[in-house]
Amino acid sequence: MTNLFTRIKNTVLADLNEALDHKEKKNPIALLNQYLRECEQETDKVRKLIERQYQLKDEFAREYQQAADLSEKRKAQADIAAKAGEQELHQFAFQEANHYEERATRIKNTLNEAATELQNLENKYEEMKHKLKDMHLRRMELMGRENVSRANHRINRVMDNDAFSEKSYSKFVEIDSYLERLEKEVTQSYNRNTIDARIDELEKSMKKEEKLLNE
Repeated sequence: MTNLFTRIKNTVLADLNEALDHKEKKNPIALLNQYLRECEQETDKVRKLIERQYQLKDEFAREYQQAADLSEKRKAQADIAAKAGEQELHQFAFQEANHYEERATRIKNTLNEAATELQNLENKYEEMKHKLKDMHLRRMELMGRENVSRANHRINRVMDNDAFSEKSYSKFVEIDSYLERLEKEVTQSYNRNTIDARIDELEKSMKKEEKLLNE
């Protein structure tokens, strides 16, 4: 457990910004992918530990209830044996009641410790998930910057290329004009449909009000 949480601290909870800043220029996406894989593995391990801790907590709760019930049962039996004058049976039931009561107390303490440990695990797990999400966002940001850089590089290469003729440029202008016309047509169609729908709703509303007034 100690080794596991040492790894968690190193791979998840530690601040990765400094390491990333040093290596980002070389291959930031690959570096983040490596960290993400490691963190996802550690997060999954903690998730399984939490599931196991829940199971143990439930087992402790069942054992506690069983010991507490048996303790009460033996106490009642000891009272019955005492009233009946069965001293030996009374002594046996009394000792059994004490054993079960001690067991119940011990299990209850263990159950409380298990609940505290479970809460600590869940807190660490939530912190890990937040860190993991932050790194996913960091990767998306880097990918966005990388895509922009590549796009600018390609644009500059095309624009600076002597082979980029006037014909090619006019094609871009033609496409741009077409998109403008298409946008206007879609907007007009939308406005027409919107007006028709609103008029229909008004007519329906007016007819309904008229009907109510005539009733």
